[in-house]
Amino acid sequence: MRIEQKLADMGLELGTPTTPVANYIETVKTGNLLFVAGHIPFLADGSVLHTGKLGRNITEEQGYEAAKTAMVNCLVSIKGALGDLDKVKQVVKLFVMVNAEPDFGRQFIVANGASDLLVELYGDQGRHARSAVGMGSLPLGSCVEIEMVVEVED
Repeated sequence: MRIEQKLADMGLELGTPTTPVANYIETVKTGNLLFVAGHIPFLADGSVLHTGKLGRNITEEQGYEAAKTAMVNCLVSIKGALGDLDKVKQVVKLFVMVNAEPDFGRQFIVANGASDLLVELYGDQGRHARSAVGMGSLPLGSCVEIEMVVEVED
C-alpha cells in the first residue's frame, strides 16, 4: 500500500470504481499487461472537472489539473483490477487526448498532469512512453481523456 500512502500524503483520495456508461470494461489483463480504458476527470459527485476546450475556455493549468484527476481515476480502475497499486511493475504507455481548438499545440503540457503524478508516485517505474494529441471533442465535454498500459506482477 506504499503508492496509496503517497497519494494520501499528496492529499489525493482514491474514489470507488465507477460503472462504465457505455459497452466496455475499465481494464483488460492479458499476460503481464493491464490495458486501462479511457478515463476522464470525473469528480466524486459525478461531475466532470473542466469541461470545454483548451485554447478556448480552458487554460493549460486547468488542463494539467484535469489530466491529473483523470489519472487518479485510472489508478482507481487499476486498484480495482489488481487489488493493490503496488503490483504495478512499470507504467508502459499513456495516450492522452486533449479536447482543443485546432490551433492549440501544447497538448504535451496538459499531458504532464498525468505523467508528473505517475513519476512522483512510482519513480522510474512511472516513466513511460506517451502520445498527447488534440481532439475535436471528448465524452461529456471533458477537456481530457487518458488511457494507459501498465506491466503488472504475476
